[in-house]
Amino acid sequence: MPELHHVLLTLGSWVGVTENYPLFVLEDNIFLHSTVKMLIFMVWSLNGTLIDLGNDYRRHMSGGNLIISNLERNQDTGIYQCIAYNTWGTIVSRKASLQFAYLDTFKTQMVRSAVNVREGQGVVLLCGPPAHSGELTFAWIFNEYPYFVQQDSRRFISQETGSLYIAKVEPSDVGNYTCVVNNTVTREKMLSSPTPLVLRSDGVMGEYEPKIEVHFPDSVPAAKDSVIKLECFALGNPVPEISWRRTSGVPFPSKVKMKNSNGVLEIPNFQQEDAGTYECVAENRRGKNAARGRLSFHAKPHWLQTIDDTALSIEENLFWECKASGKPKPSYSWLRNGQPLTDRLQIENGALSVAALNLSDSGMYQCVAENKHGIIYSSAQLMVLASPPSFSKSPLRALLKARSGSTVTLECKPRAAPPAISLWKKGNEILQRSERITLLSNGTLQIANISKQDAGSYTCIAKNQFGTATSITACRELEKVRVSQIIVGESIVLPCQIACDPALDVSFSWAFNGQLIDFQQDNGHFERSISGDLMIRNIQLNHGGKYVCLIDTDVDSLSTSAILVVKGPPGPPDKVSVEEITDSTAQLSWTAGRDNGSPITGYSVQARTPFTVGWQAVDTVPEIINGNMLTATVVDLNAWVEYEFRVVARNDVGLGEPSPPSDKTRTEDTIPDTAPTDVGGGGGTKSELVITWEPVPEELQNGEGFGYIIAYRQTGTVMWTRAVISTPGVSRYTFRNDTIPAFSPFDVKVAAYNNRGEGPFSSIASVYSAEEVPSAAPKRVVARSVSAVQIEVVWEALRAIPERVLGYEVYDTKPDTIGKVRLTGNHTAANLTSLRADTAYYLSVAAFNTAGPGPQSAPINSTTKKPPPDRPPLNIQWTMVGSTLSLHWDPVVATETESKVTGYLVLLKRHRYNDMTTILTTKTSVELSISASDNYLIQIKAMSEGGEGASSEPIHIHKSSEFAVLSTCISFPLQKATFLEMCVQCHPSLPLGYYSLLTGCTAPQHIKQFCAPIQLPS
Repeated sequence: MPELHHVLLTLGSWVGVTENYPLFVLEDNIFLHSTVKMLIFMVWSLNGTLIDLGNDYRRHMSGGNLIISNLERNQDTGIYQCIAYNTWGTIVSRKASLQFAYLDTFKTQMVRSAVNVREGQGVVLLCGPPAHSGELTFAWIFNEYPYFVQQDSRRFISQETGSLYIAKVEPSDVGNYTCVVNNTVTREKMLSSPTPLVLRSDGVMGEYEPKIEVHFPDSVPAAKDSVIKLECFALGNPVPEISWRRTSGVPFPSKVKMKNSNGVLEIPNFQQEDAGTYECVAENRRGKNAARGRLSFHAKPHWLQTIDDTALSIEENLFWECKASGKPKPSYSWLRNGQPLTDRLQIENGALSVAALNLSDSGMYQCVAENKHGIIYSSAQLMVLASPPSFSKSPLRALLKARSGSTVTLECKPRAAPPAISLWKKGNEILQRSERITLLSNGTLQIANISKQDAGSYTCIAKNQFGTATSITACRELEKVRVSQIIVGESIVLPCQIACDPALDVSFSWAFNGQLIDFQQDNGHFERSISGDLMIRNIQLNHGGKYVCLIDTDVDSLSTSAILVVKGPPGPPDKVSVEEITDSTAQLSWTAGRDNGSPITGYSVQARTPFTVGWQAVDTVPEIINGNMLTATVVDLNAWVEYEFRVVARNDVGLGEPSPPSDKTRTEDTIPDTAPTDVGGGGGTKSELVITWEPVPEELQNGEGFGYIIAYRQTGTVMWTRAVISTPGVSRYTFRNDTIPAFSPFDVKVAAYNNRGEGPFSSIASVYSAEEVPSAAPKRVVARSVSAVQIEVVWEALRAIPERVLGYEVYDTKPDTIGKVRLTGNHTAANLTSLRADTAYYLSVAAFNTAGPGPQSAPINSTTKKPPPDRPPLNIQWTMVGSTLSLHWDPVVATETESKVTGYLVLLKRHRYNDMTTILTTKTSVELSISASDNYLIQIKAMSEGGEGASSEPIHIHKSSEFAVLSTCISFPLQKATFLEMCVQCHPSLPLGYYSLLTGCTAPQHIKQFCAPIQLPS
């Protein structure tokens, strides 16, 4: 008994089978539901024509599945679709394609023409597979079966074309080659005629660089979850080595496999992050070549929003919208009862609008989203209703209790199609609108600030064109319940407002949402006062609810309640995802978080990239996202940048916590839209044009393969010369050519480019080519020694030379001394300072510009002066009479190695004004006129040709108001204590605080003179 076979084909798929296959099953995959048990009928169509199963012995249905026995290619090939229907309407399934796999024989079995090649040359042997259906695999036989060609770095069999590639032919390759074609569905094999490979006798082929013969297309659409195989092989001598990389520099994940000596790159389970540009590089010692192509991510449609069963009244309007994601973006169509929609209906993308419904619009509707990778259906039933009012399903409550002062809402919701018009009666009196009574358009009655007079019987009367119905309720007044609203973090006191006889013993307790509050355990938030009031501190969201104050007395138990509504900022949104992204926009969707007692009023979107510091707010469309929206489009993004997004909700209380970030998503690439800035340049050496610019930041490069285009022309000419730099971080380009005139103006501009194209050029800047150094040396150079540390150099400015002069440089021909001094501008003198004393310097001068210094003048000799004496003036005497200060000191005598003393410099500093006065004298004394109301500091220096000598110790002259007389001080080597003792003997009442003025006065012969005139301050 033969074994029974069958194939299961799910709708929306494709399968290849062989003819005379024993059994074939088509599964319907349709699920219908209804609140009413109802018989469902199913039929099948082939190529749009219903299949008549009654007269077909090979086809029958079982449980909705179509079973086909003994398949025949001519009768069973085509598109199948299941159609389900009942009294509510009709829907159709996805389509399934049934194709028959086959493999014909090769057209000719004659021996193929011989292929003649030289040793070392590369060769391609074509397979030319016969007509077929179904996936093929290829192999090659060498000479005779079962000797198959083994693939390695030198031999490659393409599973795309079937051809055999030999990178470098060797003598062992001579023979007959037969292509073997295998159909993976039918498992049939066909062999081609042999192809002889013959070596030519005209010598061995020399070495040559790789030539890529097998490469993948420039653009490869790759479906999500599919297995992608990229082939690459090159001919060359020596045999080329194949390597792969992503041009973005991102390394391959571990799932990527290299096969057949790197001739095949395999990416299983293809995902969004695998998209990008891939490059195959073939290299040998003669050179290398590369082929690249872009893998773009494609995905079949997936529902974001579907349609639901809807019941509407006659003459109402219908609006249905379905949304799907997919790559490419899906297109939409609509079906009613399995047929395309026609008149009276407005269709725009995934939205369907029907105005003024009538009974004939009832039925089963399907929204269809489709791209080249798949098709999906969303089905829903539309019921158009027409009936008189009825309260059987929604009668008014028999009794409604309300507290005094509250607002009562009485809903009148009869079932009616179209909606009924409602009016209200209290007793037999028709209610009219007033300040307290509101009649809403949906039939609802609201009574504000209710009182005992509002109690009674209320009747709702509903009417439409099909009939009238009534319903009655009674209203009774109850005690008012207080409702308090508060913000998270605040505090509140809930009073226990119950009056009791003061003679009774009263105890208070509080319950929260039916549970007694434990004030010992919950003292962090809850506190009860002596009067029974409840204090709640630092309120949190979980403190919202019903609070009841319970009062127990000797004679009764009472209670009063309050509702506490706690409001806080909204909780974080969730499930932020990027539905669609371009080079500058990203469409986001998210789910709402908790509103925490205050409705969400809006959302804001933030983004983060590797180039930003933390999260930054971004612009969206719409600009203001209200609280009812859960989608938005982020705009003004940078191309080819990896983004993360998060969403923050807000309400009247404040901003909530941000959502978790979305998955990282890269914007698409595009041509650069930012030109380089700060274009300029100049300088360099002879025959050079140097151009500089500020590099474009990485986040503005907009794609891979980034570089710069530099355009330049001599000012006044028309044609631009272009140069290309492929290094993104470079900010300088130098053009060298012996024909470039020195210091000539050029127009320059710079643009950026990437793999997508060229961006805009910068504005034109004027840049001068490199100039030549000055051709002449300065003349009439003279040097003069000014002091022990300074030499002045003077020269005559250069005038009639063709080169530009930006300044001058003074050199010392002994580089271990001063080195070089540069002066920018038209200077003709320079002061060289910080020199060594009594030292010979050999000096020259040169002019300079951006090309460098010109020739130096002949060196001239100049020797600095001997150093000034290193000793200060000693034995300084001073006398103050009135406003005249007399100073005298011993002369300073220079040694043989020092400059001769030419005079003395007296420095006088007045404390009040902090100013300095200098007096130059050739004597060893001086008289100064000073103010009696100021303090002074005096120092004295010797002067010489070598400069200023050492300074004396400072002399402090205090204002004369402190003493009636200031005495003379002479410096002698006598201990200070000696004279102090003598002064105290002379004037025992002299205050100790005044001794400091006299501590330097140590001459015994003047003791009586010094002490006698001293008078104490009044």
